[in-house]
Amino acid sequence: MPVPIPRQRAIPAVESGQAQDATAVGGSLKEEVQRTATAHGSTSATLTLLLIEDDPAGAIVPDLLDSAGKPIRVRTARNLTEAERLLTDDVHCILLDLALPAPGRADGDDADELAVLRHVLALAPRHAVLALTASTDAERGAEAVRVGAQDYLFRDELDGRLLSRAIRYAVERKRSDTAERRLAEGRLRAQENRRLERGLLPTPLLEGSSLRFAARYRPGRSRALLGGDFYDAVRTPDGTVHAMIGDVCGHGPDEAALGVELRIAWRALTLAGLSGDALLGTLQEVLEHERSDEEIFATLCTVDIAPDGRSAGLCLAGHPSPLLAAPGRAPYLLPYDDNGPALGMLPGARWPRTQVELGTEWSLMLYTDGLIEGRVGTDGERLGQDGMLDMISRQLAGGLRGEELLRTAVSEVRDLNGGELTDDVAVVLLDSTP
Repeated sequence: MPVPIPRQRAIPAVESGQAQDATAVGGSLKEEVQRTATAHGSTSATLTLLLIEDDPAGAIVPDLLDSAGKPIRVRTARNLTEAERLLTDDVHCILLDLALPAPGRADGDDADELAVLRHVLALAPRHAVLALTASTDAERGAEAVRVGAQDYLFRDELDGRLLSRAIRYAVERKRSDTAERRLAEGRLRAQENRRLERGLLPTPLLEGSSLRFAARYRPGRSRALLGGDFYDAVRTPDGTVHAMIGDVCGHGPDEAALGVELRIAWRALTLAGLSGDALLGTLQEVLEHERSDEEIFATLCTVDIAPDGRSAGLCLAGHPSPLLAAPGRAPYLLPYDDNGPALGMLPGARWPRTQVELGTEWSLMLYTDGLIEGRVGTDGERLGQDGMLDMISRQLAGGLRGEELLRTAVSEVRDLNGGELTDDVAVVLLDSTP
């Protein structure tokens, strides 16, 4: 089956918005270059073409002007050493003679007919490349496209119209291919990050407990699944349910990683039997060892709920106090008078444990400050804990519970803020029902 020549192929005349450029291969093509530049000039920025061919006459290219009178830049390199020197960021397209020998390859050595093209593609991975070959060697041109060139042209059948369209097509196709590759790489990277972050989110260990658990998490970082907030809940063999929520200052990936480290350390230490002051003191040591800057700190709230679910121990390390709701009583905040310092703030700090009564039926909500620091209204006022209490009271009165309550609360806070919250938000809800 005969191989069609480029003149017979449909090459899209993609308009790039840049000045069009053309050049000659050998002295016989210089008139075609001039005609092409005049017929297909542009009023936009100048296009730059790098011609790589070893004919000395081909290197003498007259000054070219487009239809708007702007000069068209044409650079000519007689070998790959010169081409490497001339290949700057403002070059858009390379016209390469496939007959050139590659470095370290003598003329007539056909071990790899496309060695020169492979070398140029490695040298200029971001540039469009047009391969130039003889009309009797169409298969080499087709193979050049398979290797990575944007198109191929026949040396002895080149005309101004084809040259102009081929250059524009090659530049736009390279841009499209590059954008497509970057998009695919970005999607793959995002998928990998999501898989990683999803695997780092906690799975509470509450088997055997009658308490219902719900959580809502919204990182402040754009397109992230994980922020500096963290939470967890586990049940120890004696039937005690331990829950915690924390917040590492900052919103970047380093803070998110530190939050994961603290959560894992908390789970391990809790299952090992530590609680209260001993647990928080050890977590502070972990933070001090793992943080990248001495100014980084973390707030933390921990509760340990007795096996019968009627009482709990509360420890606060610079963290907002949990909200407790029970039938027949408006939601209120647990005591925070004995709130200790945030982890990483004071060496040798202590964190007192406060005993609180819960009753038989209750809902305990732990949260990070991202929930209460959103703006409300046009005067910049923050929601605050009082606003949160009013909001949760209204939602509970409306019959919302569990996941639905948390989802509605976070959504309303976002709406009140007038858009996405800049801080991470984590909320944990534990329910005890008769």
